[in-house]
Amino acid sequence: MKLIKYLKPYWFIALMTPLFMVIEVVVDLIQPKLMSKIVDEGVLAGNMELIVSTGIVMLLLVVLGGIGGIGSAAFSSATSQSFAMDLRNDVFKRTMHLSFQQTDKFTTGSLVTRLTNDITMVQNLVNQILRMMVRTGMLFVGGIFMVLSLNVKFGLVLAAVLPLQALGTYIVLKKGGPLFKVVQKKLDKVNAVVQENVSGARVVKAYTREDHEKGRFHEANEDLIDITMRVQKLMATAMPLLSILMNATVLAIIYMGGLQVQARQMQVGEVMAAVTYISQILHGVMMFSMMFQVFSRASASASRLIEVLETEPVIHDGTAALSKGGRGSVSFVNASFHYPNTTGRPVLQGINLEIKPGEMVAVLGATGSGKSSLVNLVPRFYDTTEGSVLVDGTDVKDYTLDGLRGKVGMVLQTSELFAGSIIDNIRWGNEDATEEEVVAAAKIAQADEFISAFPDGYQTMITQKGASLSGGQKQRISIARAILKKPEILIFDDSTSALDLGTEARLQKAMRESLKGTTVIMIAQRVASVMGADRIAVIENGSIADCGNHYELLERSPLYQDIYNSQIRKGELGNE
Repeated sequence: MKLIKYLKPYWFIALMTPLFMVIEVVVDLIQPKLMSKIVDEGVLAGNMELIVSTGIVMLLLVVLGGIGGIGSAAFSSATSQSFAMDLRNDVFKRTMHLSFQQTDKFTTGSLVTRLTNDITMVQNLVNQILRMMVRTGMLFVGGIFMVLSLNVKFGLVLAAVLPLQALGTYIVLKKGGPLFKVVQKKLDKVNAVVQENVSGARVVKAYTREDHEKGRFHEANEDLIDITMRVQKLMATAMPLLSILMNATVLAIIYMGGLQVQARQMQVGEVMAAVTYISQILHGVMMFSMMFQVFSRASASASRLIEVLETEPVIHDGTAALSKGGRGSVSFVNASFHYPNTTGRPVLQGINLEIKPGEMVAVLGATGSGKSSLVNLVPRFYDTTEGSVLVDGTDVKDYTLDGLRGKVGMVLQTSELFAGSIIDNIRWGNEDATEEEVVAAAKIAQADEFISAFPDGYQTMITQKGASLSGGQKQRISIARAILKKPEILIFDDSTSALDLGTEARLQKAMRESLKGTTVIMIAQRVASVMGADRIAVIENGSIADCGNHYELLERSPLYQDIYNSQIRKGELGNE
């Protein structure tokens, strides 16, 4: 019921479906009556003129019924397709506004299933309701009226058969309905395995784990097939049972009709018409049972879609205005953080760090020390569990997400590129940027040289996720994209790890010369990458162990000294 609102904009188109359907159904109900007339008043009476004239009328009605069928099919399809389009857009929009923790909760495979298969199930239901349910409903009611108009005694047969059909349908659907939710969950698992292997194909091949992953997929696929076969076998029992009842009912009608003909209370053509109407009635019941199968599966899918639509993002917009051209200061005030649904020591604890406008601050620490978690708090990918993060003296929670993230340029650990040209990927940072501005950003990112070496230059097409580029090339394009945004705060989350030290040194020099006034926060694993920073914050176990420039830390910080000595041989850099 909650998804009905998506039909409201298309109420007029939806209304046209039953209007055309009425034409089609009326023709179906009139035809047996006309056939009865041909048999009783034409064939048996030898009236060829009546046979011809009535036959022409029946042919014209067939054409009219065809027009009604085509019209109802066209309008029901247009309604269901438009319904699905709007629903898909809203589910996708909500997915885009979910936080990282909520996306992880649903899982990528499940969200893909919901955006594709689940919406298709609901779309099919809308189409079936507008077309098949309206048609079978009208045929069911109209057929009963017509058969009773021929002989009231036929109603006794219907009174005996219809409850049996309804009971059988109810039992089958009651057992099969809950299984449809299980089917969708199994489909989630299949999609998850596919998504993992497509995105991680290089790792699978590098470790020759193809057979293992084939086994995982086979197991997930087998589970899906097993539960689907259980449902289909259960549902398949309904059709033979209903067919047996329908044929038995037809025999009963023929028997009763034969007795009525012998008693000269009915004519042969009327018995034929009664058989046709009974078949329409019982066929309608069979179609209703199939509709309920579709409804059961679509109901399971609808509940999964509603779950996404009703999930409120945990990261909410604030109300404070965030003007462009601010200073770009960042302050962590007693900030602590732990990931949702985790226990134990927080990832970050009691972080106090003030970064001045235009300052370059590096964050150094061992793997798992909380470096990435720290910078993820600035654009509010996550929120602090205690304390606060301030941008220009105001808590980031008070800003609108668009305003806050408009001030921040971020280059992530994993370089996410999209299928398209290189220039389009860089323009993700600023879609209105001129080609000259794109080239300027690429030069700062040390990407212009290798891009220009391609035969098509900046128009070179790259595959999804930049699979056709090296790691260093992808990182430099990602850096150019962030620079083109011209942010006030630029964050590098270990995003120069694939660059050699010479390229990285040229990058930092170019940034200092071209991005004066931009606050830079740089996470790195290598001491050589951060030595030129204004300050270096050394993180250990989620806390800042020390903070100062390279020379200060080299004198007073044992942790920094250990990192330095483990990476750089004494005397390698000359006099310090």
